[in-house]
Amino acid sequence: MLIDTHCHLAEFARCDDVGGALARAEAAGVGRVITIGTGPDDWEPYASLAAQYSGRVDYTVGLHPCDIGEGDWRGDVDKLAAFFQRGAGARPVALGEIGLDRFHLPKDTAKAAEIFAKQEDAFRAQLAIAKELGCAVVIHSRDAFEDCVRVIGASGVDWRRVVFHCFAHGPEEMAVLRARGGRASFTGIITYKTAAPVRAALIAQGLDTLMVETDAPYLAPVPHRGERNEPAYVAHIAREAARALNAPFEELAARTTENARQFFGLA
Repeated sequence: MLIDTHCHLAEFARCDDVGGALARAEAAGVGRVITIGTGPDDWEPYASLAAQYSGRVDYTVGLHPCDIGEGDWRGDVDKLAAFFQRGAGARPVALGEIGLDRFHLPKDTAKAAEIFAKQEDAFRAQLAIAKELGCAVVIHSRDAFEDCVRVIGASGVDWRRVVFHCFAHGPEEMAVLRARGGRASFTGIITYKTAAPVRAALIAQGLDTLMVETDAPYLAPVPHRGERNEPAYVAHIAREAARALNAPFEELAARTTENARQFFGLA
């Protein structure tokens, strides 16, 4: 079965639909999902979901760049390492999503620079934790690819443990990742007519390190574009990836599942 390597189950929990979403995913051939932490409000709830749905739900913890805010981000970051000290089966499978985001910065230049500097500080602090733990790292990069590469490179984190989620760049940026040993995961964007460069990046990466994700509830693939996305739809993404790579769907499903198991250390 396929693995949705990046979704946000908080949206489904709010409407008491986690069980339903998982059932629909299983019916579509998606047997496991990784729900991605973005801030302290979802870390414990996701840990609880992973315990409740053991073997079907895994989770990560991390402070999203857009959740840095005006508060004490250092206090939040200081809580991260303790999650990785939990017993087997209760630990996160990665640190993330963390990174940089210029897209959501305010238009005021001075204010934008101030917020982006805080994002960088929080990103560096979390990468230092990831380096110490030797864990997988899920990167959020929005209009900040070169900055993310620079900060990761300076951190000393093993690039083989790094995935740029929701990859929305072209083959040139993919070459930068491949040269360092990093990888990308791909969303429903690859099903959009305007996304030829992203499909070219997927082809450039190939099957060896490919992973697929929904980023649900966002970015629903064709034929569900405009609807709420959900883990079941990773099947559409996988089929489009197989078409782009001219690979049998069964082979792509098996390879992406094994890639996810190895990258995240899934049992």
